Amino acid sequence: MKKIRQEVNDLFHRGMDSHLRLAVTGLSRAGKTAFITSLSNQLLYSSIEDNLPLLSASRDKRLIGAKRVPQTNMMVPRFSYDEAMESLQGIPPQWPEPTKDVSEIRLALRYKPNKGAKRLLTDSSTLYLDIIDYPGEWLLDLPLLEMNFEQWCDTQFASLKGIRADLAKPWLDELKAMDPLAEANEKEIERVSLIYTDYLHRCKEQGLHWVQPGRFVLPGELKGAPVLQFFPFSLPGNADKPQKADKHSLYGMLRARYQEYQTKVVKRFYKEYFSTFDRQIVLIDCLQPLNAGYESFHDMRSALEQIMKSFRYGRSSLLKRLFSPRIDKILFASTKADHVTPEQHTSLLSLLQQMVHPSWQHAAFENIEMECMTIASIRATTTGFVSNGDESVPALRGTTTDGTPLTLYPGEVPQKLPKESFWQDNQFEFNSFRPMESSSDAALNHIRIDKALQYLIGDKLK
Repeated sequence: MKKIRQEVNDLFHRGMDSHLRLAVTGLSRAGKTAFITSLSNQLLYSSIEDNLPLLSASRDKRLIGAKRVPQTNMMVPRFSYDEAMESLQGIPPQWPEPTKDVSEIRLALRYKPNKGAKRLLTDSSTLYLDIIDYPGEWLLDLPLLEMNFEQWCDTQFASLKGIRADLAKPWLDELKAMDPLAEANEKEIERVSLIYTDYLHRCKEQGLHWVQPGRFVLPGELKGAPVLQFFPFSLPGNADKPQKADKHSLYGMLRARYQEYQTKVVKRFYKEYFSTFDRQIVLIDCLQPLNAGYESFHDMRSALEQIMKSFRYGRSSLLKRLFSPRIDKILFASTKADHVTPEQHTSLLSLLQQMVHPSWQHAAFENIEMECMTIASIRATTTGFVSNGDESVPALRGTTTDGTPLTLYPGEVPQKLPKESFWQDNQFEFNSFRPMESSSDAALNHIRIDKALQYLIGDKLK
């Protein structure tokens, strides 16, 4: 009888448990690995430290504790939390290696409910939090589902301005010698595809963010597969050639591989992963483009507009028709807030809001909450003041990634979207600092990770 009562009790408590899938993505160098490591670390230390005052369940002492548990999806690599912590706690501390594919970590959060039936029926419940990491470049591929090969080629060639035009010259030179109606040569297509992929990598190295197809720069398990071997081809003055190009021609094979990429890569990812997410956070490094200049900044904004297309849930939207997504909250977070002085955080937030506002304003959302905030997943600097004659100037102190101690005022963050002339009158020094030293028996130092947690999961801990 006792065993039966225990089984009934266990079954009852499992009914009080809940489950949430949080997707974490971001553009290049935004700090996804650091964010997931810190978020997990803060929750794992929540039972012994008051490190999350802005998370109401922790502040009210209702968050009993958290632990890592095995993930349920055996086909997805685990997130490298232990390896990341080893890097952060090393001497000297180092940033963890960024992940380049989908990965996942699962946490069980035990808490005391304070609302509804749970509070009356049980003294504790468990929220199972699945955190899924995937590259932001993959989000940029969603618009491909609404473009045929010819339309996609047109958008790619239209983007060849400024830095892109210079970087694309080796690839464009190759196209001049190619006949689209000639019989396809797979080895030649592979060779030119590598040149086109190198062009995309060089765009990223120059601080540009809008790269398509996204899997070309972060292929994951598809590295070397023919589905990642195609490139845009322009046919000026030959509008009838696409129709004449049969499947054995160069153009026909490029078009066929593009269509295969649409179906087997882009649509498959969104169907298998994206449609299962409950909450989404998009991490954005607004400081690097300010360092790099107007073209990099403008390109990031364009990339964000592309990403926003992934969150248009109106009744006529592509996502609604294909996947019936269930995301009900999205957070846009400007990372590396510790790389500017505290009085600049308000400007950094305003800049982020300005960057996402146009897409946000025109997207057809259905019951989707959205928020912007500034965070530092893992602090790399301390703040203070330095003397400048008779006045004190806000400053940051940290150690650069090459080991040089540095104290500086990095510059002012614009509150509004800057025009091209802005870079002629302003200089920035948003340096890359290595993480502050941390102890193995204490939570990592952060800025507003608790505020992010409150927005993303706070309502699930009531």
